[in-house]
Amino acid sequence: MTTTNPPITIVSGLPRCGTSMMMQMLEAGGVRILTDHVRAADEDNPKGYYEYEAVKQTKQDPSWVCSAGGMAVKMVYRLLYDLPSSYQYRVIFMKRPLDEVIASQRVMLQRTGQQGAALSDKKLADVFTRELARIDQWLHDQGHMSVLDVSYHDVLEESLKQVEAINRFLDGSLDTTAMANAVEPTLHRQKG
Repeated sequence: MTTTNPPITIVSGLPRCGTSMMMQMLEAGGVRILTDHVRAADEDNPKGYYEYEAVKQTKQDPSWVCSAGGMAVKMVYRLLYDLPSSYQYRVIFMKRPLDEVIASQRVMLQRTGQQGAALSDKKLADVFTRELARIDQWLHDQGHMSVLDVSYHDVLEESLKQVEAINRFLDGSLDTTAMANAVEPTLHRQKG
C-alpha cells in the first residue's frame, strides 16, 4: 500500500548524462532540492553535483525517502531498484548518446586520477545498452513510478519545449522561463 505523501521527483540516468543540469533546472523552476553539498562543484560540474549521500545507502537504509515527498533528488540509475515501493515517484530519466557519456566519464576520471572500467569504449557501451534496456523495462513495469525520458541534446537545443514537457509532467506549477535560463550549452564539452 502506498503512502499519501506527495510524489518524490527522482532525476536519474547514467553518470555524466545531464542529471546535475536537470537538478539545476528544477531548482531554478521552484522545486525543493534534496542535496547535502558534500560533493563540491569542480571543473567537471562547475555548478555542482546536487548529490545526496544517503541515496547511495538506500538498500540498507531507505529512511531518507519518508521525508522527501515533494522534493527532487538525484540518483544514478542502478539505485532506482532499491527505492521502497510504498511511495510514489516521478522519474525524470536523462538520455545522452553513449559515446558522449563514456568520453565525459573518461575525462572526469583522468582529471581526478581515478581508474575507470578496464573495458574498451565499445564493450562499455554494450554494457550500458543492456543495463539501460533493463532499467527502462523495469521502470515502466512499476505502478508506483511515472517516467519521463528527457534527451540531454533536446534540452540544449530546444530548452523551452523540453521545459514545458517537464512542467506538465510535474503538475504545471514551475517557473519555465527560469528553468530554460538555467541551461548552459557551453558546458556541453564532450560531443559525439
